[in-house]
Amino acid sequence: MDLSNLQPAKGSSHRKRRLGRGQGSGYGGTSTRGNKGAGSRSGYSHKIGFEGGQMPLQRRLPKFGFKNVNRVSYKAINLADLQKLADEKNVADINKSVLLEAGLVGKNDLVKVLGNGAVTKALNVVADAFSESAKSAIEAAGGKVETLKK
Repeated sequence: MDLSNLQPAKGSSHRKRRLGRGQGSGYGGTSTRGNKGAGSRSGYSHKIGFEGGQMPLQRRLPKFGFKNVNRVSYKAINLADLQKLADEKNVADINKSVLLEAGLVGKNDLVKVLGNGAVTKALNVVADAFSESAKSAIEAAGGKVETLKK
């Protein structure tokens, strides 16, 4: 095998259709566009969801629900995650910058510590919110809890 006899894999390349070049080509006349209507015209592009004039699905279905603009969503961090972080990085003070560096939260996330898992070290944890079980578990291990003001 050399460069002179290389070929594409069978079925991987196709000959270009020559549209509108007479009836004998099989692609003359309407040039595979069908008869009449907007789709047969040049420059036609339909809107997303357009169904040929039929009432589109997104308008046939009723509206429901709402988005609460006052919702506050937190990134959940469990006690098990804090314990693992304290063991790996050997830190006693855990705040947002430590969590950000570890890749557990984003820079704009609000952090809530939840009580899943156990804490054996005395940790000083600073976060936006705490569950009651997380707060009591951290304080029972000899640590401190500080809630950031909103």
